[in-house]
This record gives sequence, C-alpha cells and structure tokens, in this order.
Amino acid sequence: MTDSTTSPTTDLRKLALANWTTLNTPADWHPVNLQSLGSDAGFRRYFRFQQPSQWLAVDAPPSSEDSQQFIAIAALIRAQGVYSPTIFAADPTQGFLLVEDMGDNLLFRAANNHNADVLYRQAIDTLLQMHSCTDNPALLPRYDRALLRRELEIFSEWFVGKLLGHSLNTVEQQQLGHLFNLLEDNSLNQPQGFVHRDYHSRNLILRSDNHLGVIDFQGALWGGVTYDLVSLLRDCYLRWPTENVTQWALYYRQRAIELQQIPAVDEKEFLRWFDLLGLQRHIKVLGIFARLNLRDSKPGYLQDLPLVIRYTLEVAQQYPELLGFANWFAQTLLPLAQQQDWYRDYQTAGDRP
Repeated sequence: MTDSTTSPTTDLRKLALANWTTLNTPADWHPVNLQSLGSDAGFRRYFRFQQPSQWLAVDAPPSSEDSQQFIAIAALIRAQGVYSPTIFAADPTQGFLLVEDMGDNLLFRAANNHNADVLYRQAIDTLLQMHSCTDNPALLPRYDRALLRRELEIFSEWFVGKLLGHSLNTVEQQQLGHLFNLLEDNSLNQPQGFVHRDYHSRNLILRSDNHLGVIDFQGALWGGVTYDLVSLLRDCYLRWPTENVTQWALYYRQRAIELQQIPAVDEKEFLRWFDLLGLQRHIKVLGIFARLNLRDSKPGYLQDLPLVIRYTLEVAQQYPELLGFANWFAQTLLPLAQQQDWYRDYQTAGDRP
C-alpha cells in the first residue's frame, strides 16, 4: 500500500462506497466521511473514517480486483493462525469491503538495525504458518511454467523495450529464452506450497498486540516455496546486509525441514533455489515497475528500480550459468538505464546508514 493517490474531482466510486458503507454499518458510525489512505500497485484504494474506527473501507473495482478471492484467502490463512484482516462486510459484486484496520506500523517503517533479527524471524515464522496450508487447486491457481513465462516477458516488453527503448535482436531473444527456461525449471523443481506473492515489508503490519498482520494476499498461488522468502529478505523497498539475508534464509530452511514442509535439502542447494527464484522475481519486477509508470501513471515505483537492478546483478554474477545474462545486462541495458532521470548508482542502492 502506498501513501498517496490521485482521484478525479468527482469520484463516483468513492461516493458509492460511502453510501454502501452507511447502509452496512451501525448508526453510531455515521455520518460516513471517508479519508483516503492511498492505493497499492493494483487498483485497490483504502479509506479511513473521519471519526475513529477499527475498520477500513476498501474500493476494489471488480473489473480488475477479485474481492471474493481476497475473502477466501483471508479465511484460509487465518485458519493457520495468521493475522489477516477480519472482514466486517463485503459486496464483491460492487467491489466494496469493510476490513479490519491493523494500523500504520508497517515492517518497512518499524524495522531497524537493532530489532531486525527479532522482527524478521517473526515474519519467517508467520510465513511458515502460511506454508502449512494444504493444496486447494480450486482456490490457489498453479504458478506454472506458462504463468512464469508471462511474468518474465513483462521484463522484455516493458523494461527493456518500452522504458529503456532497446529492441531485442534474435540472439538476445534466444539468450533470454534460455535464461527464462532455467529460472522456470528452478521454480517448478523445488517444493511447492502456498505463495502470498507479495510478502514484503510494506504488506506486513506490526499490530498493537505485537502480532504480525498480513495484507494484500489476494493474488496467492501455489508455487515454489522460496518465492515469499526471497520477497521478504530481498525486498524491493528495503535492503539488508547479505550476511543477515543468508542467516535468515537458512533459519527458514531449518524450521521448514523440522516442520516437514521441505525435504532435508543441503544449504547450498536451498540457497540456489532461493537465489534463482529471487532472480525470477526481480526480473519480473523490473518490468512491472516500468509498466506501473508507463501504463498506470504510477511513477513512484521508478525510484526503486536501482535496488532491483542491484539484486538482479548480484545474483546473476554469482552463478557461472548466469554470467552471460549478467554481462549482457551490464553492457547493454545499464548504459541505457544510466541515461534515465530515475537512475542512481545501483551498487549503493538500498544501503543503510
């Protein structure tokens, strides 16, 4: 969830949401006067009541957002002991909801060098709870090869082509196709489980009761188990030192083995699962952030591209089979990125004071 949004002068959906809220809330909540909290990377918008309330009004346009899926996933992870928002009222047909307000204490704001180890182990324990979900194909779509490829191609179209203005030649297309096959194989050949799909510091809230609340899970899938772990530990908005990331990743591995969620894989193989699935995610995110700017008029995500570039190159440079991609990116794409207004030195992006 971001901190700001723009709305037309006459916001008919907001008016309709306020009217619906009035009809679906006790009289002592009235009059309903909604104050915008902002939007997220999708098209959901969030509103607080002018008078104090434990609820948020949510506008989730049904043309782009699946509120029924949100309701179902909230119930699924709550059944595992995860603190997902309680839903007071919902009209999926209109895309209106009243959900629990967990506050503003995002992990993104709360974590610092002194408390990070405690908070990130808590976030990993919460992730392990979600990974105790059993498979439900009717509710959780497969994170299959076709979907992985569609996501990776967002990079080719929106980051390489439309943002940087580079046209891929035949050799480059073949090289990327080989890389994409390798990344897809890694995702599909590791243990499969519940994937939140956006498990990071801006979607985790430290509640007043010290429990960790989880939001923005409506895109959940069934896929590679390290996807959410790398989303958390190599966060596109918040970077931690490599030694911390490795320590936390191996903490997850040990606990997941103890809980029999994954086989007793050795550390090297597990970290390869983790690194390559992170590379898949970050390549995709480069495309998504470019698309959010160019298609959806959300330029704020451009400022996060240098950190994503840093993750991409750091991982690709570690593995011999990825060096061709790393060198191509550095020699062909990086000079084009350096000409963009949003660019800053990727080698220091995300460094903490």
